[in-house]
Amino acid sequence: MKRVIVSVINDLVTDQRVNKSCLTLQTMGYEVLLVGRRQRKSPPMDERPYATKRMKLLFEKGPLFYAEFNTRLFFFLLFHKANLLLSNDLDTALPNYFISRLKGIRMIYDSHEYFTETPELVDRPRVQRVWKRIEGFVVPKLKEMITVCDSIAELFEQQYGVKCHVVRNIPARAALPPKGDPQALGLPVDKHLLVLQGSGINIQRGAEELVEAMQYLDDCFLMVIGGGDVLPTLKQMAHDLHIDDRIKFLPRMPYQQMMAYTQLAELGFVLDKDTNLNYRFCLPNKLFDFIQAGVPVVASNLVEVGKNIKKYHIGLFIPDHDSKSIAATIRQGLDDAGQRALWQQGLARAAEELCWENEQQTLIEIYKHYE
Repeated sequence: MKRVIVSVINDLVTDQRVNKSCLTLQTMGYEVLLVGRRQRKSPPMDERPYATKRMKLLFEKGPLFYAEFNTRLFFFLLFHKANLLLSNDLDTALPNYFISRLKGIRMIYDSHEYFTETPELVDRPRVQRVWKRIEGFVVPKLKEMITVCDSIAELFEQQYGVKCHVVRNIPARAALPPKGDPQALGLPVDKHLLVLQGSGINIQRGAEELVEAMQYLDDCFLMVIGGGDVLPTLKQMAHDLHIDDRIKFLPRMPYQQMMAYTQLAELGFVLDKDTNLNYRFCLPNKLFDFIQAGVPVVASNLVEVGKNIKKYHIGLFIPDHDSKSIAATIRQGLDDAGQRALWQQGLARAAEELCWENEQQTLIEIYKHYE
């Protein structure tokens, strides 16, 4: 049987894009081995129909973490047989590239974002230069690659001359669980439920301003589901503003469990700021999660996000990131019943078209080139 080793730097639990890629490869007859890491606070792995390996590392962040992970991954790939390597994001690219050349194995590179322009790197130019050198070393040597949206694909093609396929991070319709019971989930039944979710609730993504906006919305309740570096700040803000009773912070959880909460919301949020190229051209999977859950979207008018909201008429845009403006936009979305009915029509059409069952056909055609 053909064997593929799929590598990613996270702890595998909530990475739906990688999981979907593995499942698609499996349907094509590959024996799949997914490799990542296990953190001290990682949730337990759910059962998968393919093999997984989570490496336990001494370091969990910083340069030593990246050096340890890449070294461990290199030797793991060196001593395990494979016919194909799938590298997810720039932080797994070097060991995959070296092993592909050393062993004569084909490699696919899937960039989930414009990594070198994330805010964590833009504000640290010396570290950014290191990653740009890695990108500049690996990507031009590839005949083709995969990424998440048209805008990022154009950036890679212009900068490196590489053919770039677009596979959006869209959930499968079949993955949608039953809607949760608000009372059983500890949620109020007499308030408008709102949701912010994701594994990257980080700086410059509008989360702080959204929490501030909740002080003006006494009939609303915000669910914050997932992980990220601003969560401690958000919890402290909620306490300082005396709105702890309007916000519930929920940890990262398996996809189906998360979506049971998401489907209860009346509005979902994609509030990334246009402060760097990565966010400007982002197309986060939570947008498509909201679509599948039938939840209208309140968003920043960014290039790719805005394109989809306008095409399907599934939400509205904030004018700016002032907390009062966000609150006013939320109020507008909740109070206009006629508009909400139109959004539901658009969401139903979008859910039919924007699902993994359709999107994976592009991925299958790409993988066929490597057989």
